[in-house]
Amino acid sequence: MKFFDLHCDTAYECRCVLSHDLKSGAHHLSLERGSYLDAWHQIFAIFMPDEQNGAMCRGDMAITHYEKVRDFIYRQEELYHDRFVICRDKESFEMSEKSGVCGAIISVEGGSACAGSLERIRKMYDDGVRLMTLTWNAENELACGVGADKKGGLTPFGREAVALMNEIGMAVDVSHLSDEGFWEVAEISKTPFVASHSCSRRLCPHRRNLTDDMFCEVSRCGGLVGINFSRGFLRENCEAKLSDILRHTEHFLSLGGEACVCMGSDFDGTDMPDGITGVESMGALYEEFLRINYPESLVNDIFWNNAHRYFSKHIFK
Repeated sequence: MKFFDLHCDTAYECRCVLSHDLKSGAHHLSLERGSYLDAWHQIFAIFMPDEQNGAMCRGDMAITHYEKVRDFIYRQEELYHDRFVICRDKESFEMSEKSGVCGAIISVEGGSACAGSLERIRKMYDDGVRLMTLTWNAENELACGVGADKKGGLTPFGREAVALMNEIGMAVDVSHLSDEGFWEVAEISKTPFVASHSCSRRLCPHRRNLTDDMFCEVSRCGGLVGINFSRGFLRENCEAKLSDILRHTEHFLSLGGEACVCMGSDFDGTDMPDGITGVESMGALYEEFLRINYPESLVNDIFWNNAHRYFSKHIFK
């Protein structure tokens, strides 16, 4: 089977918490555990914490943290070049699929990595970053996150950043962004944007989930929504099972999201539902969709085609 996943925190977890490489991986994902996949595109997030050692992780501190995780990802390509390729352009994106290796796409989870500089965004693109979540939970130079102390959307710099990301071919990710920020991105982004790891707020009223109107806007513009496997996003009481992933998928499909829904696991960044232990469980999840009579063509769209089409059209042109 083919698997395209919009978000994992494995690189951060391996570099900053566990001191592992990607061959052995972290709690949910490793190169070995994903080796059964026929084709695999995995977005590896450089997670940007809002605080480090009791201080806000901004400015030079944020840049240093970003570079530490970036360099770790680079080192994995050097160590495991026969099974791990960073997708920087159309050629590497297509080659990784044909050769059956893990085609890694670098993202940044938190725009604090650019430290308020448009030139930093250009540098991040040159580094291989192809998607950026504008905020984590707090406020940064670009916008207010869902957990910011004050209400608000994009800053003037955040609006400039979205315009630049559209120009250079870096996907705008609204997961973690405040509701106000979401609608401002919807208003100004000239390229379809994504919510890399979010579920349905109607089914589970978590602040990080999308309302039906939000989902329909992402779908309308030609973007993507990756279903997050987090227990707390799937069920309010956190007693989530594998079937809850299907429940949220089904709801988004009922809103006309056949070309929009994909997977955004949040591996190594959250607690998995019962029935999901990691990337090795994706075969069982795929089979569960088939078992309840989803057409195989639709399941392939959810697991691969929708995300692949978006990145082929908008990022790796």
